[in-house]
Amino acid sequence: MQLTQFTDLGLRIVMRLAAGSATDAGSAPSTRVIAQQLAVSYTHATKVVARLGELGIVTTRRGRGGGLAITELGRTAALGWLTRQLEGDAEVVTCEGDNPCPLRHGCRLRSALRDAQNAFYDALDALTVQDLTTAGSSPENVLLTLTAPTANKP
Repeated sequence: MQLTQFTDLGLRIVMRLAAGSATDAGSAPSTRVIAQQLAVSYTHATKVVARLGELGIVTTRRGRGGGLAITELGRTAALGWLTRQLEGDAEVVTCEGDNPCPLRHGCRLRSALRDAQNAFYDALDALTVQDLTTAGSSPENVLLTLTAPTANKP
């Protein structure tokens, strides 16, 4: 199974905010700063941050002294739940639609793929964002040293 870019970016933003919550005190990073650190489009990051805000994973404040902050739910929510929310309810394969599969009434592939998708999410349910950012290998140090990529000069 492949995650959408939207979900991938959502998870990376939440991890960055979780890792920086102690050191960002007093100066929450802006969406623009996070987008630069993660080397992604500001527009795309804005859409993802808006969805994370709807879910209660992050809070946003505009203007001077504003920025992004992770909520307690953002730290403790199961990754499987968060991934499901960002991915949506789409099935791995589409058997119906404008050009339905002629095998759809006797095929077992669709249910096998649905079971595999559920197993994928179930495996993620055992982890939280906090688990990813406080593991023994100090990933927070890597997340906190992210800087905008520089152009290669010849």
